[in-house]
Amino acid sequence: MEHISQLTAKIREKTAYPDILVISRIFLPQEAVIGEYIYNRCLQDPERVIVLAAGCLGDKVFDQTQQFPVYRWTYPKYWRSGFVGNILKSFFNMVWSFVLAIKLYFRYHYRYIEWGHGYEFPSLLLLSYLLPIRFFIYLHGNDILCALRNPILRSLFKLTLHRAEGIVCNSSYTQDYLRTTFRLNTPTHVINPVIRPEKFGTEASPSRLDDLRARVRQAHNIPQTAIVILSVGSLVKHKNFDRIIDNIPLLLTIGVDVHYILCGQGPCESELQSQANRLRVDKRVHFAGHTPNRELAGYYAACDIFAMLMLDTKANNIEGFGIVSLEASYFGKPIIASRLGGVLDAVQHEENGILVNPNSGYEVFQAFNRLCQDQQLREQLGRKGKELAKRKTAHKCLYKFEQR
Repeated sequence: MEHISQLTAKIREKTAYPDILVISRIFLPQEAVIGEYIYNRCLQDPERVIVLAAGCLGDKVFDQTQQFPVYRWTYPKYWRSGFVGNILKSFFNMVWSFVLAIKLYFRYHYRYIEWGHGYEFPSLLLLSYLLPIRFFIYLHGNDILCALRNPILRSLFKLTLHRAEGIVCNSSYTQDYLRTTFRLNTPTHVINPVIRPEKFGTEASPSRLDDLRARVRQAHNIPQTAIVILSVGSLVKHKNFDRIIDNIPLLLTIGVDVHYILCGQGPCESELQSQANRLRVDKRVHFAGHTPNRELAGYYAACDIFAMLMLDTKANNIEGFGIVSLEASYFGKPIIASRLGGVLDAVQHEENGILVNPNSGYEVFQAFNRLCQDQQLREQLGRKGKELAKRKTAHKCLYKFEQR
């Protein structure tokens, strides 16, 4: 990793002409959906990008292995999380991304900025007035909501979007929400996240998946012949995991040997555990807790069905894209998902999964019953899912105007 204090150092040959500064407060090796999205973007044009991001644990070793230069700002060690800490971090992100972007301009003379999310956008707006650059801004869903909570921020956000060369949305749903919220003439592009196999480590190789499947099932005392349903995500109310637990005793009643694994942590964990105990399926519902990316491959391999029945709560939360559904498809697993939000870009009805109304108990049960009883259908949807998971849109499409 090159430090900001080394800005006067000679530019390395392999990055002699980078002209795109990618700025994100979230970047690998920190495990986060936005960080993974931005990293995958950088891998498409390593010869053109310079990255400016917030520091995180393990960043020095990680940055040294990249094909592009990475610069970081760091937070004071005494800062802690919480309301005040988050406000201070946001302010720190705005200040340092602004200051360091200017310093990097005098070194690289980049022509474009790609702002990795809608957070701390005032720095980007100010940079667009001070530097002779064009810029793109990426939006993921909840970052739009943050800008709408204050009338002044809303106006500045709209001005930023108007000044942008283009807006990149992570899903059609995010794009539609943006268009209904603001009247914009700025070109808007939908670029879905992609799957990077290396995220899951070397153990995710096809030759190891059967072994991983057996190990995870053994760890949770699940028979190899049982049907396993898997969900991955924060244990919060709008994820609607309780709806899936409700279906476990129903499936057992009709003779399906079924187990349910939940990977994640959150405020609803004790409530979900109590529900499983109340329904007397606590031996069938397994709470795996926080699961690092390198361990997720084993859980995807171990399951037969992947389920995410999130509720529509766009007033407080926007699920911009169903990345875990795409990951499950990559591992060849059929999906049962809600017919709403960004998941519609990841799950196509009757192709790689079944879309349902999450509020309809009948629809949800019929989907589970159908997939649990029909192995051929599970395999058919899984094969199609693998194909769909390989699709990707090149970020070079943002720069078509350069060829005119």
